[in-house]
Amino acid sequence: MLQDAAILQAHYPLFAPMVAFLFGSAIGSFINVVAYRLPIMLARDWQQQSLEILEDATGNDSLVAELAKRLPTHKTPFNLVVPNSTCPHCDVRIKPWHNIPIAGYFLVKGRCASCQQAISARYPLIEVTTAILTALVIIVLGPNLEGLAGCFLLWSLVALALIDFDTQLLPDDITMPLLWIGLVINYFGVITSFDNAFWGACMGYLILWTVFHLFKLVTGKEGMGYGDFKMLAMLGAWLGVQSVPLIIVLSS
Repeated sequence: MLQDAAILQAHYPLFAPMVAFLFGSAIGSFINVVAYRLPIMLARDWQQQSLEILEDATGNDSLVAELAKRLPTHKTPFNLVVPNSTCPHCDVRIKPWHNIPIAGYFLVKGRCASCQQAISARYPLIEVTTAILTALVIIVLGPNLEGLAGCFLLWSLVALALIDFDTQLLPDDITMPLLWIGLVINYFGVITSFDNAFWGACMGYLILWTVFHLFKLVTGKEGMGYGDFKMLAMLGAWLGVQSVPLIIVLSS
């Protein structure tokens, strides 16, 4: 299949970037969903886990039940798939054609078709940005396994950047699976050698872990979160140990 794509790309150079752009815009739309819903899902999980830990620690069922009554209840399923997308202002379900990546925003002129409240320009901006970056990855790496892996990493980083911007969190639900995926694909040498990937993960984590504890020892404050350690470890697993210093410089 990838060989066929390469042959098609040789005859029609713009075909793969155009497909990547369209697919990237759809992924960008899904990334908007992930960035909005995943933090809410995690908060609900943490709330439930806190109640369970409190119950185990105190053995006081009535206290936990009373606390649970004071917390918001969530009876309907809420995940990355359900419920359907709705307007955050009027809660009316968004029509499928209004959810078309990029075009949907302009079809409704940037406003909810039901209540006419303004829709954040961030949604189409993320879709356009993801589409362009996806096309660029395919242009640079080609329509092959390396290109597909690069796109997957790109999409994950965009989602992490949005969540970090909104909540100052880098969820383990994204970074940890990505770390293992990076090690697995580089076991087959897709981006770099497995040795480079393994030591990249180790060095990425240990460098920031060391900086964190030295900073805390000197100032008594925490200069970063543990999510940053895992993030750099994940990038090291994908890009190799030689990339770690450059990533640190670019992110500082």
